[in-house]
Amino acid sequence: MRIREIEQAKFQPLYTEEERRRRDASPWTLVQGILAPLQFLVFLVSLCLVLRTLATGEGLALATASIVVKTLLLYSIMITGSIWEKRVFGAWLFAPPFFWEDVVSMLVLALHTAYLAALILGWCDARQQLLLALAAYASYAVNATQFLLKLRAARRQSSAAAAAGKDGGHLTSGQVLEAAP
Repeated sequence: MRIREIEQAKFQPLYTEEERRRRDASPWTLVQGILAPLQFLVFLVSLCLVLRTLATGEGLALATASIVVKTLLLYSIMITGSIWEKRVFGAWLFAPPFFWEDVVSMLVLALHTAYLAALILGWCDARQQLLLALAAYASYAVNATQFLLKLRAARRQSSAAAAAGKDGGHLTSGQVLEAAP
């Protein structure tokens, strides 16, 4: 890609006007808005439980249960998120605005699923399973950061568009910079 194309891509709005309309009208937007923070809260609690178990050797059953709950929430958010992506962008996964987030989500899913497989099939000892869960959690933290940065960029673009008297049109770099806090 040439430098000019890269620079232009930086200032493309995350949503076209039609995509924004579909996003705002979709009940799956609310579902994602509920599941994402819930999953993050469960992640934080589970992370503490896993670290405590690794440090003290106590609380394995509770740590294991928390990882399973976190994984089930992950599956829920991935299923509902792919429905949301289909409704908004017309693709079940890997829509251009969320391509890299979806790529990393596949790693997150693979690691969480590997943990469940290890747990159910008795692969590895408990410590190794917890370490696998931590690897899954590290990938989840990266992925959550990607989505938070994307949300922040979308909000900035909306603010810049509103300030410029536009509703979702293409923005110049100056408009984006002016809207930045």
